[in-house]
Amino acid sequence: MPSSPVKVAILGTGNIGTDLMFKLLRQPGALQLALFAGVDPKSDGLARARNAGVATTDRGIDAILEATDIKLVFDATSARAHLRHAPALAAAGRVAVDLTPAACGPCVVPPVNLRAHLDSANVNLITCGGQATIPLVHAVSRVTPVSYAEIVSTVASASAGPGTRQNIDEFTFTTARGLEALGGATAGKAIIILNPADPPILMRNTVYLIPEGDFDDAAVTRSIEQMVSSVAEYVPGYRLKSAPVFDTVKYGGAVQRSITLLLEVEGAGDYLPKYAGNLDIMTAAAWRVGQVFAAQKPKIKAMA
Repeated sequence: MPSSPVKVAILGTGNIGTDLMFKLLRQPGALQLALFAGVDPKSDGLARARNAGVATTDRGIDAILEATDIKLVFDATSARAHLRHAPALAAAGRVAVDLTPAACGPCVVPPVNLRAHLDSANVNLITCGGQATIPLVHAVSRVTPVSYAEIVSTVASASAGPGTRQNIDEFTFTTARGLEALGGATAGKAIIILNPADPPILMRNTVYLIPEGDFDDAAVTRSIEQMVSSVAEYVPGYRLKSAPVFDTVKYGGAVQRSITLLLEVEGAGDYLPKYAGNLDIMTAAAWRVGQVFAAQKPKIKAMA
């Protein structure tokens, strides 16, 4: 860990940015939140930040670029906005952790491939569905090749703010590609459902996998359990609802075995309600990336 905390900024004062702010205040570790930046001076997030004693601005990215002591920026705006922010942050020599589906830089899921991208200036956290389900697909594919991975993420409608809704199309595309590139599946498909139930439901994910050929059930189960434990280190509410279900299915003209996993994610309740596990897993992943980057990333260590 660095001898002094790395100064960071959060760009975006909506639900995700505000929840991340409270995580950083509760568990600062190697990070010091130096600026909370938005564009709406009347936003609830900015008001909460001021009440918490955090420096704020309604000048957005411009204020961050002027603060030369800030080394790392968490972008919690939107995919479209990050496409504008990314080149400006790169030109200013700031490291960006992107919480939108923009995918300007390499996609990262902490227990899967974080340490492979310590030299990247911009990393992308894919989507909430990706952070929840890609670890499980990867856990299976490291034991046996996976032909097809399909995930269905069901989240409470109340937890899907304007940013989430604007990014729905990017969600399905980016998550599906992540199931392939990071999860290891030959083909991937992602579906998101906004459930209007009242009281709101916890985030629930169904992961359906068709491996290639036969495999060792016990080895697959062990790998999945190990991965669940790894994610739960930074997302305590991450858990399987039941043991893996092994079955057979006709796929590609042949009868093959399948695996179904039922996953639930409960939020920590730092700012958002506990049912908003879809948002909590994104901010928790961002917190984990920030901690590892501050301690080990060569670019940030060189700036310290």
